[in-house]
Amino acid sequence: MISSPVLDPTRLAKLREALLAASYTADGCLDLLGPTGYAALARSEAVPALRATRGGSPLETLVRLFLLQQPVPYRAAAAALPVEDCLADGWLRPDGDSVRATVDVRPYANEVSGLPSSDAWVVSDLGCAVGGAGGIGSGETAHGVARKDLVLGVGGASTTLANITVRRPVRSVLDLGSGSGVQTLHAARHAQRVTATDLNERALRFTELTLALSGFDSTETVAGSLFEPVGERRFDLIVSNPPFVISPGGRFTYRDGGMAGDDLCRSLVRSAADHLEPGGYCQLLANWQHVKGEDWQDRLAGWVAGTGLDAWVVQREVQDVAQYAELWLRDGGDHRGAGGDYQARYGKWLDAFEAGRVEGIGFGWITLRAGGAERPTVRVEEWPHPVEQPLGPHIEEWFDRQDFLRTHDDAALLAARYVLADEVVQEQVGAPGAEDPEHVVLRHNRGMRRATKVDTVGAGFVGVCDGTLSAGEIVDAIAQLLGEDRVVLRDRVPESLRLLTEQGFIQPAS
Repeated sequence: MISSPVLDPTRLAKLREALLAASYTADGCLDLLGPTGYAALARSEAVPALRATRGGSPLETLVRLFLLQQPVPYRAAAAALPVEDCLADGWLRPDGDSVRATVDVRPYANEVSGLPSSDAWVVSDLGCAVGGAGGIGSGETAHGVARKDLVLGVGGASTTLANITVRRPVRSVLDLGSGSGVQTLHAARHAQRVTATDLNERALRFTELTLALSGFDSTETVAGSLFEPVGERRFDLIVSNPPFVISPGGRFTYRDGGMAGDDLCRSLVRSAADHLEPGGYCQLLANWQHVKGEDWQDRLAGWVAGTGLDAWVVQREVQDVAQYAELWLRDGGDHRGAGGDYQARYGKWLDAFEAGRVEGIGFGWITLRAGGAERPTVRVEEWPHPVEQPLGPHIEEWFDRQDFLRTHDDAALLAARYVLADEVVQEQVGAPGAEDPEHVVLRHNRGMRRATKVDTVGAGFVGVCDGTLSAGEIVDAIAQLLGEDRVVLRDRVPESLRLLTEQGFIQPAS
């Protein structure tokens, strides 16, 4: 098996200086390739990028080496980076009069809310990032590496998790199942200490390379499964892009959890409380089964029940079992093999789903918080619609609003003052020319981008809640204006206040 490059801090610093000098950064590559070439590369189409890198500049050479995985003349490589060091440490290998990259080194804009963007690089196996030249391919080995040991780079799942993560200055973060270190890279910018774990020791070497090449040294790596490597330690933040694929077997360490059904994700949720500091968050991506005769929302709520954690579970997509099997069989390259082998493997997936009475597979996000409440809030919902990214700040605000709602009864809600959230608009829906609308819709253009119908009272309330008057005072004024009984209206309004606050249309005034 091909090993990872050598981690030599001094020579890595020289390599990082060379990458920066050539503008081999996310912005530099976008400027060179242009939006069209960059977008094509994300679709694994290399021709536009090849055409844009024919000039032989250091940046073009590095793009060809590490993004397009093309051989480049030794002389061109020597003009772009410390080529002898890279050959000695295993970043490059000879290929006649040229050199080739042994790993994918991908520029990455390491962005964290509230901090300026930081240039970074993610190191992974060849063909294992979005737009990786040639793809992973089929067979039990890829680019000389056993398929089960492959280390993936930047992909849709890793960027999704990075965008939904709550970012705030913390003492300790655990990246459980770190892979190439994408989540560790983000965490290193807002945590004093980051611990990265993975069952695949080779992945931990890539995490170390990613962090060292990007200029971070406050990370420890520990090999092992799930929470086993960290014992009883607790963290302010736990993030995990786990091997959540529900498959009949454990062929690929990077994706297959090796447990029955969705037990791996359920185990992560059930164990999180034992490893969170008070107020700490655990955020993960997950797949879950839709089992015949069971409500999927009740099933997911059951994962959290008894943990003492607040939870917000969002299902983003559902696939039927055939779609799901086909997706991951293609990921494994099985569709490129002999037809009989493909059909046999396809059959095993469907056999496993049939045995488990599985009708579909859901994909989404799970956010847990050790809020310390006697009666934790657990929300499980489906939301397949577009959302604003990064969503992390809005997720943190959602949990803050749950604290407010949990500590305010109806009288306290009416006594509180509220302000309309930013970028909430009102839409009136009705027949053209009608004197009055059939109904009024509030639409939020931030965060989850929700919409909700409100009645005349609700529309009037949000139109004037600027933090000056309490909710009760506004309701009394609306009752007088409409000629309604103020007591009856006060009894009715708290339910709407809870909904509008929970969904972020209004928020308590400071």
